[in-house]
Amino acid sequence: MPAADVSPTAIAERVVEAILAQKLAPGERLGEQALAENFSVSRTMVREALMQLQARGFVEVQSRRGWYVVEPSAEEARDAFSARRIVEAGILAASEGRPLAKVIRKLRDHIADEQRAIDGADAATRAFLLADFHVCLAEQMGHQLLVDVLRDLTARTTLAATLYQSKHEAGQSCAEHGAIVAALEAGDTEQARQLMLAHIGNVERALEVDAAAEPDAPSRLRATLAPVALPRAKR
Repeated sequence: MPAADVSPTAIAERVVEAILAQKLAPGERLGEQALAENFSVSRTMVREALMQLQARGFVEVQSRRGWYVVEPSAEEARDAFSARRIVEAGILAASEGRPLAKVIRKLRDHIADEQRAIDGADAATRAFLLADFHVCLAEQMGHQLLVDVLRDLTARTTLAATLYQSKHEAGQSCAEHGAIVAALEAGDTEQARQLMLAHIGNVERALEVDAAAEPDAPSRLRATLAPVALPRAKR
């Protein structure tokens, strides 16, 4: 990312992308100087980005220690999953009777990208795409006001999955996404809604809430915040 194109918001979005790709772990330190050097910007700009992320609930500042990625409690994780169920089930319910051919085509392209990432053992791209399917659904359904909301909710549940060592397999998630899209293609909106609720529930139940994530070394920061290598331009 050229320095001229960097803004506090762009830095914040790169951090959220890294969370979605499971490259940034809960509890990981985000040093202002390291971030400033990574993006070739001032610490003032980095601080603005971190304050944005703090307002969105992704980072916290610890007195005399610095900024850290939040570690969601089990209760906070449950709340995020519950919010996702409400939002995503609502999006699918609102699609009843709408022409969905273009939406289905875009979602099938996305699932094909997921499968390629799974086959290629590209862990970061795989994690990002599996999470981004839900954001893509909101976007393709035309709910622009919900895109950012759902991205943040999905990032919150991704933090929980990272922290609590989710046992939900990538292949299972991809297959469940495919079943949701197949129901939409068949015109069965209610089935698609039920499948989405089951999918989110499966991910939540796969969490090992007694396990704690091990902190990653701060030296991983540059690689962690590198852009995710998507198969094609993000839709």
